[in-house]
Amino acid sequence: MTFRTTLLSACLLFFGCATVSAETLKIGLNYPETGRYKNQGLQQRLGAFLAIEEINQAGGIQGKQLELVIRNTRGEPERGAKNTGELIDREGAKMVFGGVSSAVAIASGKAARDRNRIYFGTLTYSNETTGSEGHSHMFREPYNAWMAAKALGKYLQQHHATDNYFYMTADYTWGWSVEESVRQFSNTEDTERHPGVKIPFPRALTTDFRKALEQAAESDASVLIMGLFGDDMVRALTVAYDMGLTKRMQVVVPNLTLSMARQVGPTIMEGVVGAAPWVWNLPYEYNYPRGQAFVEAFSSRYDMRPSSSAASAYSIVYQYKDAVEKAGTTNTANVIRALENHTYSFLKDEQYWRKLDHQNIQTVYVVKVKPRTAVVADEYASDYFEIIDAMPGEQAAQTQEEWEERRRQAGKPLQL
Repeated sequence: MTFRTTLLSACLLFFGCATVSAETLKIGLNYPETGRYKNQGLQQRLGAFLAIEEINQAGGIQGKQLELVIRNTRGEPERGAKNTGELIDREGAKMVFGGVSSAVAIASGKAARDRNRIYFGTLTYSNETTGSEGHSHMFREPYNAWMAAKALGKYLQQHHATDNYFYMTADYTWGWSVEESVRQFSNTEDTERHPGVKIPFPRALTTDFRKALEQAAESDASVLIMGLFGDDMVRALTVAYDMGLTKRMQVVVPNLTLSMARQVGPTIMEGVVGAAPWVWNLPYEYNYPRGQAFVEAFSSRYDMRPSSSAASAYSIVYQYKDAVEKAGTTNTANVIRALENHTYSFLKDEQYWRKLDHQNIQTVYVVKVKPRTAVVADEYASDYFEIIDAMPGEQAAQTQEEWEERRRQAGKPLQL
């Protein structure tokens, strides 16, 4: 199924959902339909549609059918904030979710807070999202850079403790968080021994990637940390492959998604290591029936496997449903209280929304891309990830003391 046909299918499903009932409960999806993160955005949209269709078929929320209203952020923080305002003020959305860029999620979350609405971060890894920029109305569903780096750091210390590293980092809040956290947990904070280059964001050129990779090639590094995401990671890794670097260096992409892997393809991706909050084969390997049901429904409907981005959006819709039903109302303050410290098992093992910072505490997985033959053997040619390590959420997450210290440094109160 092509991108165009998948999008058309999603649009038809959207209009079907939107016209079920005159009295609906509206939620807003604020995602990148265009731009460098559009593939991750599409996965969010498809995951959200599937959840809404299932919930509506089961009777909706408090007797009301769910209606999804959407806006395109284009990966721009100002537009994300403007969209959030429109979704709430004009469309009447009771909550808003989405985002791929952390800068977009942070700006959008503040716009929601100003209107007394919850914002769920769907794909935002910067530590700041629920750290120095966190607030009472922001809930982050995936892990943060700290959690991913701590799990990766354990793996890197076991397998690459004596190696030299080279860092390529997107020059914005997510990239800074990733590099800082990976350096800390891999013991590579010495920037003379482990140098790096900042890559312009959001308008990096192929020449920017090539110049950085030429510096990596000239260094004595044997580990390449590629703190890039979406199309930027796709282009940079393709250049690295063409230069032969993927054969002589262990490439580490701290935050891997299936849609990114599919864009690059199995030949170039083979052997890349990264972290993920969820991968589609996880429910089968660990026997999580609800996760398996989601994978089967998504794959059947869209002719593709779901990524962690789709799983995040899907989970958020269901978590909002559970919180509203637990609170007995869509009143924001009551829903926030219903979410805080709420523990659940859904697509994987146990998770919970920590009251301290509204970070979702969950297991972090370290994955490695399989050989091409294994990838294409899957019905949808998407069996990319071998799970090679895992770290429990409580072990991966910042402690209260660590979180409070970051808040002090930022001049923020020690509570949301």
